[in-house]
Amino acid sequence: MVGTRTVRRRQEPGNAADVVLGIESTAHTFGIAIIKGHDVIANITDSFTTESGGMIPAKVAQHHGDVYPSILARALEMAKEKAGIGIDDIRLIAYSEAPGIGHTLRIGAAVAKSLALRLRVPLVGVNHCIAHLEITRLVTRASDPVLLYCSGANTQVIAYDEGKYRIFGETLDTGVGNFLDTLARDMGLGFPGGPKIERLALNASADGRTPILISIPYSVKGMDVAFAGLQTNMLHKLKSGEFSKEDLAFSAQETVFAMLVETAERAMAHVGKEELVLGGGVGCNKRLQEMCRIMCEERGARFYCPENQYLVDNAAMIAWTGKLMFERGGVRTAVEDAAIKPYERTDDVNVTWR
Repeated sequence: MVGTRTVRRRQEPGNAADVVLGIESTAHTFGIAIIKGHDVIANITDSFTTESGGMIPAKVAQHHGDVYPSILARALEMAKEKAGIGIDDIRLIAYSEAPGIGHTLRIGAAVAKSLALRLRVPLVGVNHCIAHLEITRLVTRASDPVLLYCSGANTQVIAYDEGKYRIFGETLDTGVGNFLDTLARDMGLGFPGGPKIERLALNASADGRTPILISIPYSVKGMDVAFAGLQTNMLHKLKSGEFSKEDLAFSAQETVFAMLVETAERAMAHVGKEELVLGGGVGCNKRLQEMCRIMCEERGARFYCPENQYLVDNAAMIAWTGKLMFERGGVRTAVEDAAIKPYERTDDVNVTWR
C-alpha cells in the first residue's frame, strides 16, 4: 500500500539467484523478463496506447491487469524454448517499487508478491531509475558513467558518488518525454508522442527542404532544465498558424536536446567522469543520440547507448538490478511488508551492491 515503508532485510552478500524474474509496471508499459546469470532470456512488454493522447491512471492499470497473464505466459514460454528454464527454476522475484504511477505500481507489486509466495522465493523491490543505469552498465560495459536519463516523467543527470546514485541535474517541472507527448497531443498526434515528433522533425528536411529553426525559450539553470515555458510557447506558435508542424517538431527537438546535452556535459566535468550513457524512452531518439555522441567526441569522452529494448521501460533492467541488490548488496524485501513508493527519488536509495 502507498505510504507503508518497505522493510528491506539485509543479509550477507553472496546469496545465489541464478534465474530471476523481473516485473516492470511504473507507467504505461507492463513487462516481465527472465534472466539467467548475465543473460537476458526473455524480455516481454505490452504498452498502453491511445490516439486521444495522455494517460488516465485507472485505465492504464486496467490494461496492466488485463495483459499480465499473457505476458507472463509468453515470458515463460520463451525461457523454456531458449534455455530450458521453467517457472520452478526461478530463484528470485524483482519488481519495480518506485517511482511511478501508484495505480500501475500496485499491479506489478501484487503480481510480484503472488509469485514470490507461490514459488517460495525471495522478493526484491527495485528503483526504476536506478535500474535504467544498471542495465545500461551491463549491456554496454560502461564502468562508471554519467547517466542522462530521459523518460516521460523523469529527466535527470545521475552519477554514482559515495554510496548513492546522486542526481546532479534534473527537470524543475515536467519530464522531457511529457513535454514531447504534450506537444504531440496539441498537434493531434496521439500517445506516445515522442516517436511521432521525431518523425515530424525528420520530415522537416525531407525532399531536400531546409528546416527552419524557430526561436523558442532555452531554459538551463546550472545543471537543471525546465520545460513548462517551452510548452506554453510552442502551443502559442502552433495556434498562430505561422509555422508548420514539421518545423515546430524540428525546433523543439533541437532546443530541448541541446539543453539536455549541455547539462550532461557540465555534470561530466563536475564529477570528473569520462563516460556518458543514455537511459529512458526518449533516449531512442536518433537525434538525441547523435548530439550526445558529438559532445563526447569533442571532449574525448566515451558515449554508450544500449538497444532500444533496454532504453524504454522494460523488466530486464528490474530483474538485473534485483539480482545485483540480492546477491551483492544483501537486500531482500519482506513479502508481508512490500510496498510501493511512487515518489521515491534515485538518491534516496543506499547502493550496497557496488
